[in-house]
Parts: sequence; structure tokens; C-alpha cells
Amino acid sequence: MGGDMLADYQGRGFSALRVSITKACNLACSYCVPDDSRHTRLADELSAEEMFEAIKLLYEVLDLKKIRLTGGEPLVSPKLNKLLPLLSELPIKDFSLTTNGQLLSEKIPLLVENRVKRINVSLDTLKPDKFAFITRQGKLEKTLRGIEDALDAGLKIKVNMIPIKDVNEDEVVALLDYCLERGIELRYIELMRMGHLSERSEFENKFWSMEKLLCQIRGSYHVQAVDSESNATAQRFAIPETGYFGVIANDSAPFCQTCNRLRLTSNGDLYGCLSSPMKYSMSSFLGGGDKTSKEELKSLLSAALATKQQVSFYGSNLEMKSVGG
Repeated sequence: MGGDMLADYQGRGFSALRVSITKACNLACSYCVPDDSRHTRLADELSAEEMFEAIKLLYEVLDLKKIRLTGGEPLVSPKLNKLLPLLSELPIKDFSLTTNGQLLSEKIPLLVENRVKRINVSLDTLKPDKFAFITRQGKLEKTLRGIEDALDAGLKIKVNMIPIKDVNEDEVVALLDYCLERGIELRYIELMRMGHLSERSEFENKFWSMEKLLCQIRGSYHVQAVDSESNATAQRFAIPETGYFGVIANDSAPFCQTCNRLRLTSNGDLYGCLSSPMKYSMSSFLGGGDKTSKEELKSLLSAALATKQQVSFYGSNLEMKSVGG
């Protein structure tokens, strides 16, 4: 069993944990980094054992229901082989991973063996040249093959697409067609004002809203809004007798009032909100057992919880790939 529910005055708590197991990434997507420089691992990155210790401590003091491994790109981390078997000891039913899919085919046996049942795959285009442009030389065929192999292995797949004005917004329906044909639920994710896109003018030049993409989809499909899970980030829609898709409308329809996410970085820092640069280190809680009490950890988590925005995300210079996706 996890710990007691920690909640703020709005009733929000931390029941979903995003874990950036490494800042390193084998791509350099244009909406994540301003140039083609690759993310590299942090010098003080936690070992697999330290990361598991941190996650286990959080599980013991929080009412965690979901854990998602992110990055950077989690599949490039050599510690994944050690971390996944350790995490399988925790009785978390909703255990998932987000990947760009470039290494997915070769990592499927590892994921299946360690009860990873759900994967989110980033896929912003079905055109090889555009894929290379957005990701700075990624290979579309690798991600597509990874998706097919994962489906064949019985993994549940969701695809994440970030529509970007004058880049890939013309493929909103094409990506939906691709996913519906395979029984995959597509998640459209509005661009966020983070990192180099925190500048309003730069963001507005690339932003493609939920209103615009729904208009595109309704030109091809009959769309019905359906209920989403509590604390869900996505507004969910059904295409009758065909399938579902969702929209994570960070800017158009903020969901901060129900946010339940806590983020753990690869070097052991905690972030309670993507809008806040405030971070809270877990380093003093690791490796000592008696160094600090669980009450002190709860106090740290309460401070992180207090950084959450009341209504909406307003932008941040934080890099998404550094704080757990």
C-alpha cells in the first residue's frame, strides 16, 4: 500500500509520478531544443538503485496510482535494464513509458518481461523527410516499425502528436487515420510555452490550437465528446464505430485545477509544477536510511505541491525533457 493522501486546499495531491530516468536523448526535436544539439546525461544522474530508492520512498509516503518513465529518451539509458526489474516489485497497476520509438523494437522483450503494458510513442508526421526535419535526422521507419512490433507483442499503444503551425498541422487527419486503422488512440498535444518556446512571439508563431485541429477532424469525421478519467490531462473524443482520440489542450483548455502529477528528474530533483522553477532535492533522503524521516519528506512534498498553479499554465523556461515529460 502507498502512503496517505497529501492534498492542497483545492483537493489536489500527487497520485501520478513522472520519472525522467535520463536527460539524454537520441533526437533533438525542434519543439524541445532550439538547435540540433543532443541532450546528454547529467553528470550527477542517479544510478538505477538510487532512482528506485527515490521512487520507493515516494510510493511509501504518497498515494501513488500511476508511474510513467520518461526522459530525455528512456530507452537510451543503460540503467533501464536494472531499473525495470526493481520497479516490478512495487504494486503499481498503471505502469507505463513514453518513447520516441527509435529503439523500441529492440527493447520490447525487456519491456514485456517487466510488466510494462502501456507505451506512449511520439510521432509527429508520417513523412520521412519531415520526420528528419522535426527530429533532426531521426528515422521514421524505426519508429513505425517499433509501433508495429509493440502491437504484435500485445502492448497497448498511444501515439502523441504535437501539431505545429507551418510544419505538420496539415497531417492532423492523416495521423488520425493511421492510428484508427491500427486501433491506437491518438493524443494531440498542444505546444507548450516551455524552454526556448517560453517567448510569447516564438510560441505564437508555431502554436496550433485545439479549436483548429478539431475543425480539421470534423471535416473528415463525425466527432462526439466523451467523458475522461478524473485528473486526466486529455479531453477525449469518440468517432462512432471507429475509435477514439484525445486532445491535451494545455493552452486552450487548461487543466491545472485537477493536476495530480509530480515529476522526478534523473538527478533526484522534484518538481510539483511545470510553471514553477522551484525544485526540491531528494539527495539527502537517499543512501542513508535514517538520515531523514518520512515526515521531512512529506514536508518537502507539501512545498512542491504548493507551487501548483490555481488555474492555468503560464509558461516556463524549464526544458520538458529534463523534468519528466
